[in-house]
Amino acid sequence: MFEKFTVIPSIDLKGGQVVRLLRGDMSRSTVYGADPGETARRFEESGAELIHIVDLDGAIAGAPRNVEAIAQIRAAVKCAIDVSGGLRTIEAVRTTFAAGADRVSIGSAALLNPGLVRDACAEFPRKIFGSIDVRDGRLAIKGWVETSQLTVVEAAERFRTANVAAAIVTDIARDGAQVGVDAARIEELARLVRLPVIASGGVASLEDIRALRTRFEAGVVGVVVGRALYEENFSLRDALGAAVG
Repeated sequence: MFEKFTVIPSIDLKGGQVVRLLRGDMSRSTVYGADPGETARRFEESGAELIHIVDLDGAIAGAPRNVEAIAQIRAAVKCAIDVSGGLRTIEAVRTTFAAGADRVSIGSAALLNPGLVRDACAEFPRKIFGSIDVRDGRLAIKGWVETSQLTVVEAAERFRTANVAAAIVTDIARDGAQVGVDAARIEELARLVRLPVIASGGVASLEDIRALRTRFEAGVVGVVVGRALYEENFSLRDALGAAVG
């Protein structure tokens, strides 16, 4: 699926608006726009081939809550979109695909309903990503409100057995904080989980993207970028350029 290192811009949805959280805290959100479709269109015009969408309300509620915004994004762009947040039943997965998703990312279900990941991969082969949200080495669930006893490696084993296409690994302590990525740690995780890994959390500069790009052969196949784009640390075009050298 990932033939080259891929930069994936992120759109986080809260109440239908485009926001970013600081370290996953719903009370610490910054609003960047009221038109998700327009945000997605700008990303596509800048060269995005895949956009990562997070239904933050859905992640907390345990069921999709921004389906209209997702459909709005689908209507605005032709590029692929990946959706996460609140996907804890096969019906929720089907609803999200029906709204226009090309991929979906499943996280909490790795602990709460392991059979869902397996069923979703069977029904939508190579269209399911596993979300591994890491807090102190363990899987965070339910919109990052709770930390499970499941380790990163144990969660990855469930996703690998289910045959997910890739794993999005988020370092919660760095997410939205623009403190830089720990590229060596992400490479280590990629080797541990034995899945294609998309890094998420902490990207602050083009150097972060370059550092991750050099680890493509180790299994780090992409990076999700959010606040750094919204705060204009660099443009998406520049990020895409950094991804190819």
